[in-house]
Amino acid sequence: MSDVRRAVAKSDLLERPTREQIALLPPFVGLSLNQIVVLRSPAQLEDAYRAIEKEKFIGFDTETKPTFTKGVEASGPHVIQFALRNQAFVVQLGSGPPLPFLKSVVESQEIVKVGFGLKSDRGSLLRSLGVTVGAAVELTETLRTLRYKHALGAKAAVAIVLGQRLQKSKSVTTSNWASPTLKPNQLLYAANDAYAALCVFRALGAPYAPAESPPPNSSIERTSSGELRLPPAAAHVER
Repeated sequence: MSDVRRAVAKSDLLERPTREQIALLPPFVGLSLNQIVVLRSPAQLEDAYRAIEKEKFIGFDTETKPTFTKGVEASGPHVIQFALRNQAFVVQLGSGPPLPFLKSVVESQEIVKVGFGLKSDRGSLLRSLGVTVGAAVELTETLRTLRYKHALGAKAAVAIVLGQRLQKSKSVTTSNWASPTLKPNQLLYAANDAYAALCVFRALGAPYAPAESPPPNSSIERTSSGELRLPPAAAHVER
């Protein structure tokens, strides 16, 4: 590509919505507490697996207790969450994580995990649990086809694709995810992180996401006045 063509291509790249623009959007319609299950018993794990295996695509994320000591690496993940279309499952790893369940879901080549920043999840899961992430869609890569100048994280993606504001409280992000009992705001944060990824993926639609109408309040067009218009995104499933 010539320098001129490269310059023209670069000038065509879109800017991410600003914090101020995102603040004007309606809130993300996420899952409620009664749609979130913390998996503890063998029966719950079995029921969760049956529900998950019926879905080809699930939202996926992890949470780690942060460390504030210089030079000390975080030891997580401490929480793993899986989101379906109308519910989410949260697994606290603690001292006795349910490895057979986690391996059957996370390592599966049939159950496709959808999320943001999966590279870091891959490393921490392998290092701490010996679990390898199987089939997955990294949305950061998928969304590059929308020609934004910078990589899109969850908040920007929800704003662009769904036309909604994803609330990510810093106080919850940096809370104690290793606590034996997670607080309601932690459960909502964890579950909806994974659920937001699934909603973005399903709204994009092609070529891997099921064909369906975008969620309510979604905005998927950009007109000359600056409204959003998204072309079909090509999702690459990593296996």
